[in-house]
Amino acid sequence: MKFYISTTGIKRVTISSSGAAGKASPTKATAPRRISIRTLLPAVLVLGIALPFLFVRIAFLVLESAAACSSPLDCIGWRFFSGADASLLREELSRALVEAKEGDINEEGIEIESFDKLVKDMTSKREDIKAFAFKTKAMLRQMERKVQSSRQRESIYWHLASHGVPKSLHCLCLKLAEEYAVNAIARSRLPPPEYVSRLADPSFHHLVLLTDNVLAASTVVSSTIQNSANPGELVFHIVTDKKTYTSMHAWFAINSIKSAVVEVKGLHQFDWSQEVNVGVKEMLEIHRLIWRHYYNNLKEEDFEYKGEHKRYIEALSPSSLSLLNHLRIYIPELFPDLNKIVFLDDDIVVQHDISSLWELDLNGKVIGAVVNSWCGDDCCPGRKYRDYLNFSHPIISSNFDPDHCAWLYGMNVFDIEAWRRTNITATYHQWLKLSHKSGLALWHPGVLPPSLIAFEGHVHPIEPSWHVAGLGSQSAEVHPEILEAAAVIHFSGPAKPWLEIGFPEVRSLWTKYVSFSNNFIRKCRVMG
Repeated sequence: MKFYISTTGIKRVTISSSGAAGKASPTKATAPRRISIRTLLPAVLVLGIALPFLFVRIAFLVLESAAACSSPLDCIGWRFFSGADASLLREELSRALVEAKEGDINEEGIEIESFDKLVKDMTSKREDIKAFAFKTKAMLRQMERKVQSSRQRESIYWHLASHGVPKSLHCLCLKLAEEYAVNAIARSRLPPPEYVSRLADPSFHHLVLLTDNVLAASTVVSSTIQNSANPGELVFHIVTDKKTYTSMHAWFAINSIKSAVVEVKGLHQFDWSQEVNVGVKEMLEIHRLIWRHYYNNLKEEDFEYKGEHKRYIEALSPSSLSLLNHLRIYIPELFPDLNKIVFLDDDIVVQHDISSLWELDLNGKVIGAVVNSWCGDDCCPGRKYRDYLNFSHPIISSNFDPDHCAWLYGMNVFDIEAWRRTNITATYHQWLKLSHKSGLALWHPGVLPPSLIAFEGHVHPIEPSWHVAGLGSQSAEVHPEILEAAAVIHFSGPAKPWLEIGFPEVRSLWTKYVSFSNNFIRKCRVMG
């Protein structure tokens, strides 16, 4: 018996038999025989394997052809068994993207808010790949403008928030000023008479703060004393303006510190020479002109936070017009009886004992400052000169090196005796006048650029671990081990720790030295 199956499918089954002698059987009709399950099982298995594959293949081709063809059936054709021509689709998509990149598009009437809306719009109108590329370009442009606008608003709000006075700090000043008026203890002499002799004694460690922020000053003093090996050697000289003097005096008079000496002095209590008065007035007038220049020329695009002109916004900060901020250059006149001091900004925290700073040998230099950094030899902690000075101007490019590291201002050792033997203050004024004559084009706004020029050649580098700065900047990324090892951490930048925009991950390093149990702190609800 023989069993035949057609190669194109099971269309016909023929069964025949032959005799022993090989002769054909008599011709007559034979009854059809039933096909057994064992016979059809191989064919069923083949179909069971092939049909799912064919179904998936057809579905894939239909989906692929829908993007490139007007009718899916037109594209399946001969590719059904020979394979999809994916390269053709890729070439067409690439060509459409290049045309969209180089071509102009009219965005009027095109408002696509999401990818889902784009897909719905494309499928409902049955548009081709070229239309898809141009609409995608329009959608991306719209999104970029929205992102840029959001960044601009963020920069404006950031700028306003960083230079405003929190309600709690304003409350603290008012409460303390009121206390100064009604409480005799708040008006008591600072320091007490028995400690006045220490104010000019070179054997003590003298620290200078120029600030109008009571809370910040108290934190600097508190952190320094708590981490000092011998707080009895410390003498703090706090200089403030006339409006803050009563509040600052009341705070340190009420919260007296027995282990150290604190002097609070207002600018109105200094008896300066006529020459110094003229110089200070001239300096402030030039800085006011700088402020007015950038204010009048401010454009909306300057508020782009990551843009080149973000430093112009910094020029509009109140610190740019603060007399206290600019009086650093007059430290020898402020303290004629002192020879060596440590200068501290009000946005710093002292984490370790700093008594050895007064024993540093500055090798005849005027200022000791961090110049190099923990981040490597080619890394500058305070950025480089090119970030502060305008090297496109011939006066700057011919006198300074753009790759020179700028030193950090905010925790510095000053040899005032060596300073008096130089012309640093006069040089500072000369460059301010030159900047004014040059159309304010010599450097970016701020106090540091002219100071970099004035102290050029008078800076002695100190170890990077003495001063880690930038904790108030968005770009600051300092390893926790480096922060912990730093003697002084500096919240330089707009995000001060007493502001709501201060970074929570580092704010605790500052708040741990705030006396939240203090009655005035609690009444004014100073944030913790």
